[in-house]
Amino acid sequence: MTDLRPIIPRQPAPRLVVPLAGGGLYDLGRETPRLFSMVVFYRGLHCQQCNAYLVELDAMLHEFDKRGVSTVAVSCDEAERGARTPADWGLKHLRIGYGLTPREARDWGLFLTEGRPRKEGLSEPPVCCEPGLFLISPDKTLFFSAVQNMPFARPRFADLIDGFEFMFSKGYFIDKECPARGELAYVP
Repeated sequence: MTDLRPIIPRQPAPRLVVPLAGGGLYDLGRETPRLFSMVVFYRGLHCQQCNAYLVELDAMLHEFDKRGVSTVAVSCDEAERGARTPADWGLKHLRIGYGLTPREARDWGLFLTEGRPRKEGLSEPPVCCEPGLFLISPDKTLFFSAVQNMPFARPRFADLIDGFEFMFSKGYFIDKECPARGELAYVP
């Protein structure tokens, strides 16, 4: 039996309040984006795939900002590792949250992995969450989710931008002409 359950589109997103590298807190409930809050869950400082993914996001952050998308990346890393991430990875703009608990990760429908020590390099933490990307509407309901159980095959940021541009070019309004899909929580 498992306690893993997906978040259902158009339903309220779970609570998310985590400390940020450099100080302060990220509180999803206080975010006021024009379009979406984008929450990118990553495995942690030990993950080279996450490093490359977040470097790409950091370089594209202005594209999300100008479209009204506020962004944060969050891991289960503890404070020391979370605080190191922006400097170690050369992230200049992206907010980095840390200290996500395994229970909170599960609330988001994320897969969890038991950490493994490494002979070389940085070992994994005792528990890390696997990747996930979520777009949360301003009313704090889920619009989009992508959850993986492996470090690879993540959504491409350019594809998200293309999707936004398609909606804008058609004059679509979120929740009217382009509502979140997958909202059925039962088989009709």
